[in-house]
Amino acid sequence: MSGQPSTGPEHSGARLLVPSLMFIALVVAAVGSLGTPLITSVATTFHVSLDSAQWTLTIALLSGAVATPVLGRLGAGPHRRATILATLAIVVAGSALTVLPLPFAWLLVGRAAQGVGLGLTALMMGVARDHLPEERSAPTIALISVVSIIGAGVGYPLAALLAEFGGLRVAYSLGLLVTAVAFLTAWRSVPKAPEGRSAHLDLPGALLLAGALFLILFLASETSLWSHHLVLAVVLALVAVLLLCVWTATELRSKTPLVDVRAVRHPAVAGANIAMFVGGIGMYLLLTLITRYAQTPHSAGYGFGLTTFVAGLVLVPFSVLGFVAGKLTPRVRKRIDGPLLLAGSAVVVGAGFVLFSAARSNLAELFAAMGVLGFGVGSFSAAMPGVILAVTPKSETSSAMSFNYVVRSVGYSLGSATGGLVLAAGTATGHLFPNDGAYTTAALVGIVAMAITTITSLTLARLRSRETNPTDAPRQDRPSR
Repeated sequence: MSGQPSTGPEHSGARLLVPSLMFIALVVAAVGSLGTPLITSVATTFHVSLDSAQWTLTIALLSGAVATPVLGRLGAGPHRRATILATLAIVVAGSALTVLPLPFAWLLVGRAAQGVGLGLTALMMGVARDHLPEERSAPTIALISVVSIIGAGVGYPLAALLAEFGGLRVAYSLGLLVTAVAFLTAWRSVPKAPEGRSAHLDLPGALLLAGALFLILFLASETSLWSHHLVLAVVLALVAVLLLCVWTATELRSKTPLVDVRAVRHPAVAGANIAMFVGGIGMYLLLTLITRYAQTPHSAGYGFGLTTFVAGLVLVPFSVLGFVAGKLTPRVRKRIDGPLLLAGSAVVVGAGFVLFSAARSNLAELFAAMGVLGFGVGSFSAAMPGVILAVTPKSETSSAMSFNYVVRSVGYSLGSATGGLVLAAGTATGHLFPNDGAYTTAALVGIVAMAITTITSLTLARLRSRETNPTDAPRQDRPSR
């Protein structure tokens, strides 16, 4: 860097770079989750079914998953700042569509545009790694990862409160306000990418991956398809697998791949993504179980019949303890290797499942389980980037983390679907709500998922130990001459 002071937005935002990156990551996560507490309000306001209203959440997750790898590749090039600003402009425009008195189809278009912002988290990490010294970039990246998770806990109760007292449009106005502020924040503080970068978008690869992800997330969200149209669901699943195989073959042959598949095959990266996938299933499963249990009316024989707003407050300990864990993890990582932190975090989430399965007779126990989940998810999310970026070049930060976030999105979607399927199986004919034992069964599924995550992380830690200490590996006797 030259000693000459820079000018323009890069200079004016230099001092606020870290809080700006955190704020942008928090905003896109919170806005992406706005659909969750507003589904009932959407159904009543637009006179559509709950299944149709559910698409205000599903379509945001779909567009986010599809946009993430594309933005990751664009963010690895020289036009990262322009990519960030253009994406936030799309999110602001989408937020405006959710507020304007337009038909339901336009609301879905707006939510899809908002979901595109979910792909910005990895770009925020790339900016931090390029423009901050090592001692600041690592903890900043860890916290960006955490706030991208706890954003739901921030946006959920606020949106629910606004919807309860001001109506649906007022609740969506919150998204328009914060996304506009995020755009102005990025304009003033996000610097240009370092010189010498290049990134070419692999359009065929992007289309293949988009098609595969769309089918996977569609099948995960439309759980009724598996029970009523099993053959069609299986065919679509096979098509998704075929598209992924073709995409992988295309990426391996491409000189400018959308995702560097060869780098993804590195044991550290592959192991981390497997842990993220299986762990994501378990983490989102428990989040789904607790919030659904809290809102179940007393007439079901269990539950607390909480309103949407009060149920949103159950997420407060999740967000608070998740942030605390995110702050502590970078310090702990100086003494404990990243994969071991992933394993420990998976054990903590598993403990949350055990607590929920054994004790959920009062709200305090639900708050405790949600707090344990938040701490585990926070530490897991904070440790994950370090494991992947330890073997990733700086120029590939956005692309590598984008792929990890796609894996996370798929895992979360499957976690939500798993919860829905298990609870549906535990619902007797003619009843609206599952029996209480179905929640215990779902919790056991989650415990298995976190056990697999723990084993995967410990295996990864063992491989890392052998790489850094080759003398510890078993030695083979040399053949005698």
